[in-house]
This record gives sequence, C-alpha cells and structure tokens, in this order.
Amino acid sequence: MSAEEECFLDVIVKTLAGRSPEKIASDYRGYRHSAVLIPLFSHHGECRVLFTKRSETVEHHKGQISFPGGAVDAEDESFEETALRETWEEIGLRPGDACVVGRLDDIATVASNFVIHPYVGLIPYPYDFVLSPEEVEHLVTMPLRVFIPGENAARGCTFQYMGETFHGPTFTFDGQVIWGATARIMDKFVSLLADKIPLPPEGK
Repeated sequence: MSAEEECFLDVIVKTLAGRSPEKIASDYRGYRHSAVLIPLFSHHGECRVLFTKRSETVEHHKGQISFPGGAVDAEDESFEETALRETWEEIGLRPGDACVVGRLDDIATVASNFVIHPYVGLIPYPYDFVLSPEEVEHLVTMPLRVFIPGENAARGCTFQYMGETFHGPTFTFDGQVIWGATARIMDKFVSLLADKIPLPPEGK
C-alpha cells in the first residue's frame, strides 16, 4: 500500500471514529431491520468499493447493485454481527477478515420497508470469494473517487411509490448504475469525506 493510500484510509477511519451515527428508532413504522457492509480495499494504488449485483431470484431489489448484507436474525447479537454474517453468507468473506472501522447513519427504504444499518469495513483483496448463486449474480468494484462530489457528482433520480414521489442520488460507472438505498448510503458516506481527502487524478 502506498503512503497516499494509507493516508486516504486513515482519514476514513478517523472520520468515522469521530462521529456518532444518526439512528432510527427500533419501532419505526413497523419496519424490519437489516445491516450491510461497505467493503473498502486497496488495489493498484486506488481505494475501491466492493458491491454485489443481486440475482433475479432474491425477494427484494432484484438485479440491483447493492452492498452485501441482509435482514437481522434473532440470533444476531448486534447489527454489526448481522452485516458480517450476511456478507459471509453472500460472498464468502469470513467475518474475521473484515475490519469494521465505523458505522454510518441509518436509513429507511420505502420500497421494501427496512431500516438499514450500514457499516464500513476494510477487506483484503484479492480474496477467494465464494458467491451464493441464489443471492448474488457477480461482484462489482468501483473506485471510491467515482462517488466524491465533483465531475462525478451524483445525479438525481425521481420515482413514484404508493402514490408518493421520491428523489435520490444515482451514480454511474462503467455501465453500472447505482441508485436507491445503496446510492443514498454512498452519498452520505462521501459527504463526510469530501473536504478531507485529496483525490488522485482519474486513471492515476
């Protein structure tokens, strides 16, 4: 890892350690609770984010780009444990191989009635991932710089649901579109970092 990358990741760790996430009440609208992992890794001098492309057979958000994660089980002792367990089940990343460095603000998703608890984790890469074919079609990685405000700033997406109009960010990279809850989580994440980290020029 280069000194620049190490500094970059250090800023992320310190930024998350220095704040308290906004939490949504456990009884919010009767929504179910879930947790996701935002996996970060260093590759060829660049900080990247790992996503999954969901299969067409999952119950919610079929075919979308998302984070590994899922619903809380009664046996889970914490939301962090949920995120790590679900990541293990979906992509074969062992819980001990992910270093959780912080928690982001909770968000609610109206499409599936979940409160999502996002965690940021550093993971090794390359890694011998083992995908669950019932849940994951394939993995997608993107540079973190894609999500930082600037020339790659998020574009808005408006959609209708149950008679209401909703607006949120979208991101596009290499033909892949990220929208919905995943885009909202990334938008919030990078808003915490945008004024703290220098980004290398694209392609460097």
